[in-house]
Amino acid sequence: MKRVAALYLPNWPIDRLRQAERTAAPPERRGTVDAAPLAAAAATERLNACSVPREAGFRPGARWARAERAKEIDALPAHQRPRMRELGRRSEAAEHPFKAAHAENGRGGAHPPISPLPKATLPLVTSHRVGTRTLVATACPAARALGIVPGMALTSARAQLPGLEVHPADPQGDAEALRRLAVLAARRWSPLVARAGEHGLFLDLTGVAHLFGGEEAMARRILRLLARRGYAARIAVADTAGAAWALVTRMPEPVLLCPPGAHRTAIAALPPEALRIAPTAVELLRRLGVDRIGTLAAMPRAPLVRRFGRGLAERLDQALGLAPEPLDPIIPQEHILAGRRFAEPVLSAEGIAYWLGQLVPELANALAQAGLGARRIEFVAERIDGVPQRIRIGLARASRDPAHLVRLLARRIEEIEPGFGIDSITLHVRRAEPLGPSSFSDRLDAEDSVPDLAPLVDTLATRIGTAHMWRMRAVESDVPERSAAHRPVLDPPAPPVERRRIDDVRQLDTGAALPPWHARWPRPTRLLHRPEQVDDVLALLPDQPPRRFTWRGETHRIVRADGPERIHGEWWKRLSEVHATRDYYRVEDEQGRRYWLFRRGDGERAVSGDMRWYLHGVFG
Repeated sequence: MKRVAALYLPNWPIDRLRQAERTAAPPERRGTVDAAPLAAAAATERLNACSVPREAGFRPGARWARAERAKEIDALPAHQRPRMRELGRRSEAAEHPFKAAHAENGRGGAHPPISPLPKATLPLVTSHRVGTRTLVATACPAARALGIVPGMALTSARAQLPGLEVHPADPQGDAEALRRLAVLAARRWSPLVARAGEHGLFLDLTGVAHLFGGEEAMARRILRLLARRGYAARIAVADTAGAAWALVTRMPEPVLLCPPGAHRTAIAALPPEALRIAPTAVELLRRLGVDRIGTLAAMPRAPLVRRFGRGLAERLDQALGLAPEPLDPIIPQEHILAGRRFAEPVLSAEGIAYWLGQLVPELANALAQAGLGARRIEFVAERIDGVPQRIRIGLARASRDPAHLVRLLARRIEEIEPGFGIDSITLHVRRAEPLGPSSFSDRLDAEDSVPDLAPLVDTLATRIGTAHMWRMRAVESDVPERSAAHRPVLDPPAPPVERRRIDDVRQLDTGAALPPWHARWPRPTRLLHRPEQVDDVLALLPDQPPRRFTWRGETHRIVRADGPERIHGEWWKRLSEVHATRDYYRVEDEQGRRYWLFRRGDGERAVSGDMRWYLHGVFG
């Protein structure tokens, strides 16, 4: 008999946010610590400690000293106590100058203000925009207990509970996280897992529950695993998916097992909205006085279809088991690989190359069927002694070209040590990306064709590594060492064009984009990673170029110079650069070598720099 389990996660978005906060918290704050033993030990230590507090020191008139003095005064008889003016203080507290009027006096009095809750106990809600209004999308159980429900205006919720913790709703993120949970469930618990709305899953337990000790043991195990991750859930098991969902959403039990064949009786007393029908149909049933599924099931189907449409009748028959309800399963992505196991061990590089030529086309066909292209491939050769030999290659762009993959792997066959022989060879796709068909020109002499650099990049990467390959990109910054940064070897895909509104003032700017570097002030070919200080500099202040300097133990005499080019610090980013100034010079020595030097400071104000000279780049 078919058995279906409905896994209901009532607080899925809220629990996901809590889990993200716990993951982002420091390790010392992720768990809870029982502070009672520590507090008891601290109290015992205070009893045996000195009367003078350690942290405050002995100070006449300190708070602890005033408390001891007050105890001594209170112990004296009333006629022996000193007067208040002699002590320099009053014993009674002064009244607040502004007294709140009572609400019942009829004079506009207000209720006392509601003090906000501490951060650790703040209820959590998510919000989303509907037109011009911001509404509550989901609320945690604590917020629901205080009267904050989904659909309420966010301003009303904040007025009702000051300091309410609000996060923007992320339906796409919630759906993706639920999909990952479904994939995990399909790999561990059930071969058929389907989505059940936005807060649940359907698991087909037919022929599976006995592997986990029965339906109840399996359900409680799933709940324990989810509770460890901070997710509240309930599970109901019935003969049909509709009955299981009706039970899990309307019954408070964490685990509810409906005996086989008893699902009709189990759901008869539940309200009709448990059948996953439209809200308009629920409202119409309430007007007609139909408040139970049993009453609805006793009605003839033809009038129901005529008045409510086919949706209500189909959901009712699916829950009762009179109509099939096929589940749309979430199929986990299978690991793509190709391998061979040999009867006789392979010992030569020629044999390994031969089997590479046989396995790579099979791997390319599997990638083509999945619509993917490989970005990272691992070659694993299992030796007889159990020591695997591995070769990992990465590709700059997704590809499934067999010839290109064979060339990349064949260049590294010499790294394999066969030992006493290789028993099996397997190619694993460790990373893949979607790869669709690409268009190309039918003419070989097409001028607009752009050469593909990915094969060249892959070939170089197998020899020198990807860490030694990069391209430079311009960054908007006045400071030279911040105006360039590394970028991937291949150009990333073009960003989507921003669609501006018709009244956007940026549409008035029809000029071309400004160049990242000014043409009148060229930059050196080689820019040092960090400017190096030079010594023995001879220069006239405030704006004359240097005549001589020593760099790396070699003295250079300047015959030509150009400058200065003054560059100020980025004061809008760093307060320490408010007065920072650099004067750059392009100089040429007697041997014709050209350098880029700068003086830290403007030569007039000491606050602008310490007047030291640095070499920042080399021309040519």
